[in-house]
Amino acid sequence: MKFIINRDQLLTPLQHIVSVIEKRQTMPILSNVLINANENQLVLTGTDLEIQVVAKIDLNADQPGSVTVPARKFLDICRLLPNEAEIKFEQKEDKVKVTSGRGRFSLTTLPAENYPEFTESEFDNTFVINAGKLKKALDKTIFCMANQDVRYYLNGLLLHVSNSRLKLVASDGHRLSIYDDDIGEATGYESRIIVPRKGVQELSRLLDDSDAEATIQFSNNNIRIFYKDLIFSAKLVDAKYPDFSRVFDQPFHNPVLIQKQLLKEALTRVSVLSNEKFKGVTLDISDNLMKISTHNPEYDEAEEELVMQYQGESLSISFNSQYMLDAVSNLDSEMAVMTFASNASSCFIEEPDQSLFKFIVMPMRL
Repeated sequence: MKFIINRDQLLTPLQHIVSVIEKRQTMPILSNVLINANENQLVLTGTDLEIQVVAKIDLNADQPGSVTVPARKFLDICRLLPNEAEIKFEQKEDKVKVTSGRGRFSLTTLPAENYPEFTESEFDNTFVINAGKLKKALDKTIFCMANQDVRYYLNGLLLHVSNSRLKLVASDGHRLSIYDDDIGEATGYESRIIVPRKGVQELSRLLDDSDAEATIQFSNNNIRIFYKDLIFSAKLVDAKYPDFSRVFDQPFHNPVLIQKQLLKEALTRVSVLSNEKFKGVTLDISDNLMKISTHNPEYDEAEEELVMQYQGESLSISFNSQYMLDAVSNLDSEMAVMTFASNASSCFIEEPDQSLFKFIVMPMRL
């Protein structure tokens, strides 16, 4: 196996591959990247057996072949070489010689035939979506996913396709984000899948071109996405996502209209003196006035008043300040609309105009 490649051509695909590979592996070969060179293409593959990324680079190899090399070491060598450097890659028995300029590096290899195959079932559903639209949908929901929750269906993202509509939902049980948009084509089917947390994070990193198209295929067990010269695959969470629609079917107080930046800054300042573990702040809302207050076990107290637009009965409700800040920070508009459930069970945070996304934060007891 022998080929010559430009460093800049190799670096970005290799970075995408390495981000999927776990640092600690039960199988040593999973720390490697599979390199397959044929007459007109170089194919790089990395996997942790739950997620896989395959990158394809146009290249005429001098000698076709396949081998696996330590992924992070190979990436570090490429990364530290000068821009536009020429890399010569040559396999000799159980070693790979990497040469560039006056630098020579020798890497140990493992046989390509021992590299585990990523099992995928037959894909039943397919649709095409703008990558920029998908990236925005992920960014507006990703922060609400649970992390290592015993309710494992929350450690991921619900992807719900209903003909021409795409809905993404994430929740950790204390807050929830919903993104609902038009796919741009009629799919003719309705389906729900849960994409695992790591897969969602890696996919968000991959989508770096808002003008590109992404082709999404999925079955009950797997999802596969074709994006430019990359193929992203992930195993799905085998569970049913809880029915969140009931949160909409309840009476609400009149909406609160407030400047996003003022609210964000006040929450940040007041939360400095909140309980470090629970981060609780209390919102006292009356006609056109919001008071944000907190205290902690050391008897420190903070309080700040904000002018806003609200007409209705007074209410007092407490929230985790970080959850509120995450939601408010993800709004694109200058104004925020906060709508509280009449039974004080939830707060909806969204933009004044018909936005594609909304955030729901559950209250806490202080």
